[in-house]
Amino acid sequence: MMYQTLTFLHSTFRWLVLLSLIFSIFRAYKGYFSDKEFSKTDNSVRHWTATIAHIQLVLGITLYSQSPIIKYFWNNFDEAKKSFDLLFFGLIHIFLMLFSIILITIGSSISKRKTTNKEKFKTMLIYYAIALIIIFIAIPWPFSPLANRPYFR
Repeated sequence: MMYQTLTFLHSTFRWLVLLSLIFSIFRAYKGYFSDKEFSKTDNSVRHWTATIAHIQLVLGITLYSQSPIIKYFWNNFDEAKKSFDLLFFGLIHIFLMLFSIILITIGSSISKRKTTNKEKFKTMLIYYAIALIIIFIAIPWPFSPLANRPYFR
């Protein structure tokens, strides 16, 4: 029961991560190219995007530790690594997602400490956009050639 709940939460929460990242990137792009002030709202968007990503990370790591697929992968590594689907979830997905969360965290932290509005927006734009691209690659979309799952589980 816990595994299904975690799978549902992780699958559903990804939409919040994607929406918050897209919204953050939009605000950063608009702010950077319009020479706007980095407002309290922009700072909140920066902060909440990182927070939502961290919540998803906790859900993902918990799911990873409970997953029968992952347990099989690590218990039968030599055989399992030959299956790209198992390799994707056992190693590729988690490493790409961890890397993207690290980028979001660093981008949020650096942006917060920059002194000019333009630097804050630019930092957020670059780090969050790279993280979003990596996340899009690492999500097992129904149409993905890497590994696929339904939009909602």
